[in-house]
Amino acid sequence: MTGSHPRHGLNEMLNHPVRLSIVAALADVARAEFALVRDAVEITDPMLSKQVALLESAGYIGVDKGRVGRRARTWLSLTEDGRAVYAKHVAALEAIAGRPLEGPR
Repeated sequence: MTGSHPRHGLNEMLNHPVRLSIVAALADVARAEFALVRDAVEITDPMLSKQVALLESAGYIGVDKGRVGRRARTWLSLTEDGRAVYAKHVAALEAIAGRPLEGPR
């Protein structure tokens, strides 16, 4: 059932707090190194890897691997779809938080 309540604008993938935190961390940057996101979101490497794989399979995150000197690096970035979904999700949360109760009081 779809109605007018703003919760219908929430994205199921972003309802998980860690996935929402990852996407939020990437929202204002072109890309970020894996370790930087891990530290910002305060999770372990395996947890970040698992959540990134889910977000990547949904088309919300891009993953680029490369080298800096001899060290392997992984960079994460939001895709265009990821940015759009995040913006819609945040707008829905804001609408829910600011929605007055309607009806008799």
